[in-house]
Amino acid sequence: MSFESFFPVWDKLNTIQRNRILSGLITRQVKKGTVIHNGSMDCTGLLLVKSGQLRAYILSEEGREITIYRLFDMDMCLFSASCMMRSIQFEVTIEAEKDTELWVIPAEIYKTIMEESAPVANYTNELMATRFSDVMWLIEQIMWKSLDKRVAAFLLEEASIEETNELKITHETIANHLGSHREVITRMLRYFQSEDMVKLSRGTVTILDEKKLEALQDA
Repeated sequence: MSFESFFPVWDKLNTIQRNRILSGLITRQVKKGTVIHNGSMDCTGLLLVKSGQLRAYILSEEGREITIYRLFDMDMCLFSASCMMRSIQFEVTIEAEKDTELWVIPAEIYKTIMEESAPVANYTNELMATRFSDVMWLIEQIMWKSLDKRVAAFLLEEASIEETNELKITHETIANHLGSHREVITRMLRYFQSEDMVKLSRGTVTILDEKKLEALQDA
């Protein structure tokens, strides 16, 4: 599919604005593990995912990671161009969780069109609100949910994304997603294993009992 069919407000742009975007548009193919954007000083531009999977995360002062949201096919990332909005300084790192093909709209081009076009400005505001809702949801999870519930929820989400109960994922990767320590996650997973909810092997977590995980998540 073409960029025009992916960009949500393409039909609201005039010919000059469309040509401006297409003339500056960058197509990138990145390998799993590639850091695409690194903090507010790195004004990458707007990212539109054609295929693949990206992860946006923040770093604590101690260097611990926590995932704030993920991006899938047809998702757009605005925080990678936060430099175009003076009131937002968001230290987000974005990396590819899978091999990904994406488009990059340079920030200066998008900012100009956003200032000219009410539909683009409205779409941008809606996208910003959605991402901040993701962040607020994450804060609520951290503040009010115990780690065992968060781990259970993460495993179920991962199984849904990958469409398999055999997850090729390390304990450290889970810790990075949840803002925890690998040792803590390992102890939690071993507890899950003792309760016959999962089976652990090197680099793999296999879900054995989805219903038990769902009950724990919702308890």
